[in-house]
Amino acid sequence: MNKIKIKLFLSLFIFFGQFFPNVLAQENFTGKNGEAIFSQKVYPIDSIDPTILTNASAGFYPGLRGANQLIIYTPAFGIRTNTNEFGTEAIVNGNIVTSLSGADSIIPDDGLVVSGHGRSKKWMNENIILGSKVYVDKESKTLTVYVTSDSFLFGAKEKIKEAQSIVNYYKSVSYMYDSQKPCIYIDKARDYLNKAQIDTQNVQKYSSLAIEAANSALATSIPFDKGELKGVWVRPTETSQEAIIASLDKIKSTGIDNIFLETYFHGKTIFPSKTMANYQFAPQNEKFLGFDPLKIWIEEAHKRNIKVHIWFETFYVGNENPKDNPRSILAVNSDWGNKTKRDFDSLTAVPSLSEHGGYFIDPANPDVQAFLEELINEIICNYHPDGINLDYIRYPQSISAKFAGYDLSNWGYTEYARCDFKKIYGKDPIDLTKDDPLWQLWDKYRQDKITAFVLRISNLTKQQKVLFTTVIFPDRQKALETKQQDWKTWSALGYIDGFTPLLLTCDAKTANAMMQDVINNKSKNTNLYAGLFITFMGGSNEDLLRQIHESRKLNSKGVIMFDYAHLENRYIDTLTTSVFDPTQSKSEILQCNSPELYKKKRRFFHYRG
Repeated sequence: MNKIKIKLFLSLFIFFGQFFPNVLAQENFTGKNGEAIFSQKVYPIDSIDPTILTNASAGFYPGLRGANQLIIYTPAFGIRTNTNEFGTEAIVNGNIVTSLSGADSIIPDDGLVVSGHGRSKKWMNENIILGSKVYVDKESKTLTVYVTSDSFLFGAKEKIKEAQSIVNYYKSVSYMYDSQKPCIYIDKARDYLNKAQIDTQNVQKYSSLAIEAANSALATSIPFDKGELKGVWVRPTETSQEAIIASLDKIKSTGIDNIFLETYFHGKTIFPSKTMANYQFAPQNEKFLGFDPLKIWIEEAHKRNIKVHIWFETFYVGNENPKDNPRSILAVNSDWGNKTKRDFDSLTAVPSLSEHGGYFIDPANPDVQAFLEELINEIICNYHPDGINLDYIRYPQSISAKFAGYDLSNWGYTEYARCDFKKIYGKDPIDLTKDDPLWQLWDKYRQDKITAFVLRISNLTKQQKVLFTTVIFPDRQKALETKQQDWKTWSALGYIDGFTPLLLTCDAKTANAMMQDVINNKSKNTNLYAGLFITFMGGSNEDLLRQIHESRKLNSKGVIMFDYAHLENRYIDTLTTSVFDPTQSKSEILQCNSPELYKKKRRFFHYRG
């Protein structure tokens, strides 16, 4: 009789704990339906659906999530969290964590997103798993997270379901698909799940084994695609030929066949540049003095059948204060520095606080455009790369127009641009607000300056027969509003061969939505190469596989990972298991007589038909 009373009390305790989460402090007891609670953690919430007024300390950070903050986003905030890549997020449907992401997550209609940075990110990574139960106390502004036996079972079931779904997809697109290995792992995972459901004392052990087997199924389920570009962005740190060769051998062994080599970054070149010297700038990044790494990278990469694209930071010149380097671009030409409306009268260069405290140069200034074109031309003519990949081909980031202070956070208020705009439209943009009829023309003025530079480089690359791609932000409206980046026009006018959009998320659904936005706004002649940030954000191996799978479903021409410095062995092991492993390719399926059968058989390996 006492046992029945105790069990009834505990069941009621858990039930009412849903409404008063902070009172639930006991661990490892059995509750309703035999559910065991393994942990219960409470953490303070900094803001719910933040605004400039309610979370002023966040400044102009993306998503209005400040340093070390834990934020709750509900559908009242909008469609996505708009956060940057330096945090972690848990997507909650109802009160269950249904997926874990890194940034800019889609906010579910029936739930919320928990988002953390810094200390809060660390706490989330340590205490929230797939299937965790989440409760928000708005009055005390606290988040309570439970990990229960149901959490482990939920995670195992979801992983098995996902692996089976991906196997079914590839079966549907190719009857030559070999599902034997992933199905063996799926059967093993189901066996462990059955044991977890029966043996409640060992639910965590068997659920973990089920998840491990399901992850192995996922790693073996996505096959090699010979026609897909497999790339990685590389910031070079090697200072000898031997070190470059070692890096390229490692890259080759990973199955990567294209590198996007950062050649001009932080306002400096990795090679000795005559263009830089002619402008009185530092002729080469000090790290590489007396050495030409670009020449070796390209020569050695080509020996290994690896293509090299020049990763080029167009209008960004780094976060070094110009006062600290008399030969920096903004020390030599201070009038080139971009400025916000708020700081238009500053006598010194203005850093972008939301972009690593970095400095930008003015896209509207014709001298800036001429210099950058000369530098790119020097690279193409002297080194003959396979492609040019323009990054930071935009204005610095402003906050969204829905927030107060939007116009003050906008960039482009340089003396040259203001005088030029006033000459055309009769009004200094300093005097414009977002509601002014001329504001749209001020937006277009800045967007057109970027587009004009894209045309200059397009003409150059077409003449030299070099592939031309640009880094873009995949939310078109957001890119226009906060960065003056009109990439749809570049595509419509045929200036661009391909886009490499930044998918700053670990969530496959969000990545899919981002890629869909690019597809819906680009012309058919502009290729999509998905820019995956999983490795940089420290996402799981499975996150990386999911996004590669999503990119293939949308017929992208390939994927590029950011970045080589964060391409840990765990990611390499996962990639070389199947998806980047050329030994998985079945060349015999291409040997058939019927053109229609040939297309049908190729469909799986080359999603181009």
